[in-house]
Amino acid sequence: MEKENVSGNIIDSAVLKRLLKFVQPYRAKFYLLIFLTILLGVLAPLQPVLIQYTLDNHVAFGDYHGLMIITGGLIGLLATQALVQYLHTYLSGWLGQNVIRDIRIKLYDHLLHLRLKFFDNTPIGRLVTRTISDVETLADVFSQGLAAMISDVLQLIFILGIMFWMNWKLALVSLSMFPFMVISTYIFKEKIKVTFNQVRNAVSNLNSYVQEHITGMSIVQIFGNEKREMDKFKEINTEHKKAHMRSVLYYSIYFPVAEIISAAGIGLLVWYGAKGVINVEATGIQLGTLVAFIMFIQMFFRPIRMIADRFNTLQLGIVSTQRIINLLDSDEHISDEGDLDPKEIQGNVNFNKVWFAYNERDYVLKDINLEVKQGETVALVGATGAGKSSIINLLNRFYEINRGTISVDGMDIKDLKLKSLRRHIGVVLQDVFLFSDSIKNNITLGNPEISDEQVMEAARLVGADKFIKKLPGGLEYNVMERGSTLSVGQRQLISFVRAMVYNPKILVLDEATSSVDTETEEMIQDAIDKMMTGRTSIVIAHRLSTIQKASRIIVLDKGQIVETGTHNELLEGEGAYSQLYKMQYKEVG
Repeated sequence: MEKENVSGNIIDSAVLKRLLKFVQPYRAKFYLLIFLTILLGVLAPLQPVLIQYTLDNHVAFGDYHGLMIITGGLIGLLATQALVQYLHTYLSGWLGQNVIRDIRIKLYDHLLHLRLKFFDNTPIGRLVTRTISDVETLADVFSQGLAAMISDVLQLIFILGIMFWMNWKLALVSLSMFPFMVISTYIFKEKIKVTFNQVRNAVSNLNSYVQEHITGMSIVQIFGNEKREMDKFKEINTEHKKAHMRSVLYYSIYFPVAEIISAAGIGLLVWYGAKGVINVEATGIQLGTLVAFIMFIQMFFRPIRMIADRFNTLQLGIVSTQRIINLLDSDEHISDEGDLDPKEIQGNVNFNKVWFAYNERDYVLKDINLEVKQGETVALVGATGAGKSSIINLLNRFYEINRGTISVDGMDIKDLKLKSLRRHIGVVLQDVFLFSDSIKNNITLGNPEISDEQVMEAARLVGADKFIKKLPGGLEYNVMERGSTLSVGQRQLISFVRAMVYNPKILVLDEATSSVDTETEEMIQDAIDKMMTGRTSIVIAHRLSTIQKASRIIVLDKGQIVETGTHNELLEGEGAYSQLYKMQYKEVG
């Protein structure tokens, strides 16, 4: 299970600078938010000041007219504060949602252009967390973290200034419990930070477990493993509950303690202030001043009580931002610096001294020299791990070669625009992936330039039109997740249509018939024969019977080409291909 550690500085200036770059398109709104934040910090302490002035200068002298004027001013102040608070809350939320929308779009666009090597080494669940959960956390940085914390700090500064300006002795008495509040808040902050981390890990573990085992539910049920899986789920769920209960425990302890400290501060203030009011001539402390200080101390301790949550919200946001930045800074992207964009190609493919390794050390392809001429059908065979799939991955630039060159019609594939290269290559993989969408969208992938007529024409070519017409809604039929409502053969035919609708000049078939029964294989083989007509074709197949008509058969072993020839030539040679054929014939026999 992945561990999501929350650590580091609460305020990381480098990360904040990167985060603020996403705010630049909304600079006007951001500056307005800062102004409203400052305004809130100023307006809040004015209430006790007005009340103090009213009590000491109007109520004490029975000045009814002055009281009404000040009361009107107080109502206006409250209305203004409510309006500013509304604007501040709405604007911080609006800014946060727009920023995370932009970040999520940038992040997803970045993921779309990463090379497959990155996805080989990175768990999908982690990428989902980065794109969804971590980005969502940033919204809290704006709505509950940074802006709210700045407002609270400004409010504390203004309150302290006014308190010492009004009466420094009462100010010192009011702050006598402040060290205890700071200590308790710090302890709570540290404890809740660890607990939040534990909750985050528990949620991550729970999500990963549920996602993985729902996906593999058929295996769980086939082997009767329901009880053990349920016991494991209960164990993980219990850890999740315990982590949450620890946070509940700390909250249930801290807030009553904070209330006691606040009440003790108010008690000391009332005791000392009341004596001053009684001896007003000696102390100069009037009733309005005492009331104002009681209000001040309540206003002062409230943001301190909340500051632990603010810090943790901000820290989680900073950590999430760091994770997102690390992903955005990943250099595992596909270089697309080519400027060649041929409208048509002939389909000549050439591998010249190509070396390739997935991990930069262990080469899976070694000095590959391979030429496939226009309209030729070349089959790649060999044991698992021989390097067959690597060849077609390199041709499509899913991975970059370490040495050598690959060219199409004499043009280095690195000089071709990536979109242009892949437009001319149709790929059908062994593991057909269909999205939870209509058949039409699974074929066109949402390309509005491809009409229904083009889709059905491609379907007729490969023989898929018959079963498509029988489905409810035809092309609009929803195949559900991974095409679960279609048979294996139907899913394979859909993948053929998806490849053919773009009319590619180069066709790549990777184990296209290995997962189907013999009857379906005959139907698919007929579709393959039609697809190959007039196209350069590279075919990978474990069933050697499906490639006997190939122009040439390339035999790979441990990343090297060991034999080349036609089916009959290779059989007569009594080499690696002959051994593979005899072993397969023996298995079939």
